[in-house]
Amino acid sequence: MRRIMMLITLLWPLAALGQDGPMRIHAPEALRDSGLLDYLLPRFALKYGLRATVVDDPGAAIAFGADGVPVFTGPSQAWHLSHDGSQTAQKFEDWLRSDIGRRAIAAFAADGDAPFTAQIAVAAPVRELTFRGDPALGERLSLLHCGRCHVINETNRMKGMGATPSFGVLRTLGDWQRRFSTFYVLNPHPSFTQIKDLTPPFDVMRPPPIVPLSMTEDDLDAILAYVATVPPADLGAPIQSQ
Repeated sequence: MRRIMMLITLLWPLAALGQDGPMRIHAPEALRDSGLLDYLLPRFALKYGLRATVVDDPGAAIAFGADGVPVFTGPSQAWHLSHDGSQTAQKFEDWLRSDIGRRAIAAFAADGDAPFTAQIAVAAPVRELTFRGDPALGERLSLLHCGRCHVINETNRMKGMGATPSFGVLRTLGDWQRRFSTFYVLNPHPSFTQIKDLTPPFDVMRPPPIVPLSMTEDDLDAILAYVATVPPADLGAPIQSQ
């Protein structure tokens, strides 16, 4: 019985090779000529028992090009993988993006060089932040509601609490928009802040410790519009230790 099981294990890849024919993978001429796929595909076949053939057919179920998921870079462009979503194609994508696949890509060498890398640097789209509120109103509301703890601008420069960051310091944070737009759920604000039709009423058994702050969502939009105009504080160069 043990010999039969060993024989089945050895023959399973060969059986898989014959199922539905080989995967057809389209690759542009530059990628075909690089030799990378000739290096990768036998390793994928050894792992999963799935053969693949490279074709010059953009309509193939699996294709390398400029569209799809970025999988590797080289020699002078990023290569993406797109496919029809089949189980076999997804397995190929997962293998390319796995540690084993990434190491195989990095290990490929042509003429003594390693022209490909799985380290993908994808540029994030630049989005311009826009706010519908009135910045002038937002400044007044900021001074009224937030100025008792935060330094808003030169108008209340000497009136904020020392342990509370100024609006300028908060603007240096990469997630400043999230912090301001959800400030009412960030401590200590929930204990004394009410946003009309948005936050629940205060617990009658736990009254606010200070004079409550009450505003509308439109007020918050105005404050966000104002904060967007506040220049980030100059915090100087990072401290360097020796």
